[in-house]
Amino acid sequence: MDYSLTTRLAAEFLGTALLVMLGNGAVANVDLRGTKGYGSDWMLIAVGYGCGVMIPAMIFGGISGNHINPAFTIGLAVSGMFPWAEVLPYIAVQILGAMVGQLVVVASYKPYYDQTEDKLHVLGTFSTINSVGSKFNGFVNEFFGSFILFFGALGITKAPFFQNNLGTAHLALGFLVWTLVASFGGPTGPGLNPARDLGPRIMHAILPLKHKGDSQWSYSWVPVLAPILASIVAIALYKTLFI
Repeated sequence: MDYSLTTRLAAEFLGTALLVMLGNGAVANVDLRGTKGYGSDWMLIAVGYGCGVMIPAMIFGGISGNHINPAFTIGLAVSGMFPWAEVLPYIAVQILGAMVGQLVVVASYKPYYDQTEDKLHVLGTFSTINSVGSKFNGFVNEFFGSFILFFGALGITKAPFFQNNLGTAHLALGFLVWTLVASFGGPTGPGLNPARDLGPRIMHAILPLKHKGDSQWSYSWVPVLAPILASIVAIALYKTLFI
């Protein structure tokens, strides 16, 4: 079934909002003082992000393609697999969806934000940072993690095995992200998605949180540029080799 651009944009907006709610919601549950999950291990966050991709994919994959990621949208367009005329509208609603999703996280966890004095923990529930303050290491981590994500996502959705069973493909995407967060999450988070990082970082800069601290804009280009470049390379390589 063909859907109008307006319908597809609504799906991208809601899908990206869900991604941030489920992913950053898991981070908030682990890192904010006083929550039921406070101090839990990294796997809880990995599950949150894995399901944060899988559930929107199951809901919206057949409507908008469930990009929910500007890097994926750009990478597809560069390889001629998505119309350039729709790139900016897709990116705009993805970033707006991420901002709204973050607002829901903050509204839900506001008392626990007030109790958390660690400013890096607060920022970590919004956006990514490099744990040793290295932009180079952050870029390397984001690039290779994103490369695996986009190469894997295209391979899963284009594989003959999944062509008649998109539900299973979307489940596999969730496990892919779950594994990536578990494997590549240590250095930066990871972001893997410009909207998932930039939208919440904007909200971090705007919202009057009690223990907010710096939004680290000097680092913000890393989780935007690295996934975009990785997407362009990964999708072009997959298309050259297998399509």
